[in-house]
Amino acid sequence: MNLVLEPLAYAFFVRALVASAIVGLVCATVGSYMVMRGLAFMGDALSHSAFPGVVVAYMIKGPFYIGASVAAVGTALAIGWVTRQGKVKSDAAIGVLFAGMFALGVFLFSLIPNYVGDLLGFLFGEVLGIGISDLISLTVLGVLVLGTVALLWKELLYSTFDPLGAAASGLPVSRLDYLLLVLIALTIVISLQAVGIVLVVAMLVTPAATAQMLSKSFGRLVLIAATIGVVSPIVGLYGSYWLNSASGATVVLVESAVFAAALATTTVVERLGHRIEQAAA
Repeated sequence: MNLVLEPLAYAFFVRALVASAIVGLVCATVGSYMVMRGLAFMGDALSHSAFPGVVVAYMIKGPFYIGASVAAVGTALAIGWVTRQGKVKSDAAIGVLFAGMFALGVFLFSLIPNYVGDLLGFLFGEVLGIGISDLISLTVLGVLVLGTVALLWKELLYSTFDPLGAAASGLPVSRLDYLLLVLIALTIVISLQAVGIVLVVAMLVTPAATAQMLSKSFGRLVLIAATIGVVSPIVGLYGSYWLNSASGATVVLVESAVFAAALATTTVVERLGHRIEQAAA
């Protein structure tokens, strides 16, 4: 029992648990739409694109959530606009803007004299360092993203699976596409301090990809992804506490282990099913 209760005696650990659960829930929900639309690379791009916003916020001593939001949302909208011009494909637009924005962040970072540990924390995650003000900001953004998804659940779902049909029925598909990009960007901002820029794409994609193997309906997919997204960070944080390992990396490794287990299980079940069918024939 002490394995569970001992870490709860520390306020920083409790804050980390709450923050991780919120991040996992938001990432799994938005990540489900990303996986169904094939936008995994978008998550990686926008996470890196937030870096210059974080650096600028640090330089002017402003809230990093605002700086990261401006950079990530701006890049997301720019990617959407460039793609819709039809001159380059979406993956090319993502690659160009992602590289340019991350390079800008590294350039600005290089202008800051001496070593900057606070900024390096955003690259690799520092969930155990989350304070009350950070938790409040994270919660507000999380409620905003989840509230928007709940309000436009049917519209986003329709435009995801049948964009032509959604457009024919009168839905503003292009606006919904831009909105999804903004939601992805805000979700990444929410996740930055928990797992960092380098690992955030894993929290967005892995739970949804795992759930995709275990479900046949989108509603069930989101439910399974959300469960994985909430439970895995909690298990990962306890693991990082007792193993004295990096918290963000441990969380992602737990999610990766769940994915591997689901893949192995579904593969075995499918092969057994084929053998039973062949034996019956």
